Amino acid sequence: MAAAGAAARLPEVVVSGARSERTLDEVPAAVDILRDDALDPAEVQDIRDLVREIPNVSVKRAAVRFSAVSPGGTGRDGNAGFNIRGLEGNRVLLLVDGVRVPRELVSGVFGSAAFGRDYYDLGLVSRVEILRGAHSALYGSDGLAGVVAMYTTQPSDLLRGGSSWGGRAVAAFDGEDRARRIGLTLASAAENWQWLGSVQLGRARELSNQGERVTADSSRTAPNPERFEHEGLLAKLVHTPGGGQRHTFTVEYVNREGEVEVLSGRSAAIVAPTSVADLDGTLSMRRARLSWDGRWRLDAPLADELRVLLARQNARAFESATEWRPLQPPAQRERQRQVTYEEALTQLAVQAQRTQAVGGGWSARWVYGLDVIRTDMDNLLTGTVPPPYERYPLKRFPDTRESTTALFAQAEWAQDAWSLIPALRYDRVRLRAARDALYPLEPAQLSDGAWSPKIGVIWRAHPRQQVFANVAAGFRAPGPLQLNNFFENLSGASGAYKTIPNPNLKPETSRTLELGWRGQEERWQWEAVLFRGRYRDFIEDLVYVGGRGTVADPLIFQSVNRSRVTLHGLEFKGRLDLTPSTAVRWAWGRTEGTVDTTGKPLNSVNPPELIVGVEHRVDEALALGASLRHVRGKKAGDVDDAGIVGGQFRPPAFTTLDVRMRWRLDRDWQLSAAVRNLTDRRYWEWTNVRGLSATSPVLEAYTAAGRSLAVALTRSF
Repeated sequence: MAAAGAAARLPEVVVSGARSERTLDEVPAAVDILRDDALDPAEVQDIRDLVREIPNVSVKRAAVRFSAVSPGGTGRDGNAGFNIRGLEGNRVLLLVDGVRVPRELVSGVFGSAAFGRDYYDLGLVSRVEILRGAHSALYGSDGLAGVVAMYTTQPSDLLRGGSSWGGRAVAAFDGEDRARRIGLTLASAAENWQWLGSVQLGRARELSNQGERVTADSSRTAPNPERFEHEGLLAKLVHTPGGGQRHTFTVEYVNREGEVEVLSGRSAAIVAPTSVADLDGTLSMRRARLSWDGRWRLDAPLADELRVLLARQNARAFESATEWRPLQPPAQRERQRQVTYEEALTQLAVQAQRTQAVGGGWSARWVYGLDVIRTDMDNLLTGTVPPPYERYPLKRFPDTRESTTALFAQAEWAQDAWSLIPALRYDRVRLRAARDALYPLEPAQLSDGAWSPKIGVIWRAHPRQQVFANVAAGFRAPGPLQLNNFFENLSGASGAYKTIPNPNLKPETSRTLELGWRGQEERWQWEAVLFRGRYRDFIEDLVYVGGRGTVADPLIFQSVNRSRVTLHGLEFKGRLDLTPSTAVRWAWGRTEGTVDTTGKPLNSVNPPELIVGVEHRVDEALALGASLRHVRGKKAGDVDDAGIVGGQFRPPAFTTLDVRMRWRLDRDWQLSAAVRNLTDRRYWEWTNVRGLSATSPVLEAYTAAGRSLAVALTRSF
């Protein structure tokens, strides 16, 4: 453990905090860095596992329960995306090698369809950085709540000791969803060239829970049967011709296919035309990226280094639901709905860096550049036996092109005791929607600009301690569905209604303050952070804005800028080396959120969470560990029950225990194993039950998995 402890105290390098490499003590913000053992395939197989032990960060994965065409179903977005300090969805910026991940698309107007942001294969990833708080000053739109930046494996990660070739093979199993995964990554080097190829294949079933009812109707609480197939491909070519140049060419492809038999969507008895005898769903999500990352050493008056990133990325998500109603007329017995969402991204980033001495013991470092991003978004809704008020095919929003052009600059003035880090970015965002025969309205357009300033301060109160402060602004531009959502039902049983575009939408904005203290001594490491954020012009979807509910004057709903939100909280994390072979680590986080316009709690805030872990190295080959996770229950004052009949279900507090082992069989082979929820505790995660009524008869369907085993065998060569 002595070697491991020393490695843990080496300065952590952060890339995303300043768009270039910095040690952690040069970044005035809270950052979680996950690599090496933190990405062990026995413990981390998807993004939900990735943040399992990080307070104030979570990934939603609700039970899969829906009908064919009715809105309000859950779980179709799978591992939906990241929640950071109570904000989620497209308010969190996701990056892979600096390239933006496709956005979330969830709305009741798509019926049961919902597209999350799980376009990843973690078998291709070697490092993850999670930044909390607004980072729009460097990254622009969507950096309102934070940034999750992933970096794929480089050839140099696998070439040991100057070897000209190397590789890694992995076989893993996870009992929570009976996932099986195999992966092979090979790398080689010759003169000034390096290459890498990686293939990752996976199969999985439904995520288990602790529901015990296995009926084939709406009373079912056991999971609906699911089957998934997953593949990830990565190819890299790295050329270093000399003179400080480095060129990385990357091809990445991730594909996920799934199908679900929705037994909970069947009727208990076939007695009426609306009775459902069978319901099935399919899912397809894929992302393909081609990128070039070029870097030059210039040593010129305006820049020491220059970087150019050029990327093209295409993503396609497809969901279908097929329902069989045997008592309907023959032509209407099979009802099917198919929804497609496509997103094509072209991204160019030009970035320069300059470092110089300015006298008096101070140095200055500048990072500045240009971002140009163009995203084309499309959707299509089709099927058979549409509702009487619609005709297939149709579009909920027209084809839309979002264009962003931005200039940014960050300066760092530093000396032994102080660093002052101001940054400023200006984004010009345009959404241009095209007229379309499948979209009946004149589409709204948007053109707006946003300034995003930031200033950070670091005081090195002690050679091994830093006090830091960070004040930052963030913004997020509206999405195409928020700008041009259209849905119309003039024959509804509860009255006529429709949704319409809103050409007056403004970007959401934020102002955040973060104060922190971190340091390390010979045996201690710690970080404490206090944060507060004010968020304005939150966009709320499907807000009633007028109408009486008649055919002549239907109820009208729109996306509008309405809410103001305040979030504040505390975070602590640390590590203590008790002996050369034993260490204790801990992390605690608490966030409180209020919707200022109503005075009610913000429901997307997760309850306080405490993690305490122990790591013990038995010898050079065997390491053991355990983690205790305690989550406080939701209280009545923490929840806004508006619109929920019977009030929302508030999960009670729970404590779980996980244990793990890593055994290096020899120089090349390692066996890892983890047992999650060792005590088989029955519990609910708040993020997965939000909006669920306390009177629901199927609460058990939303429980987390019970005791499960995960194992992985890795060979490095």
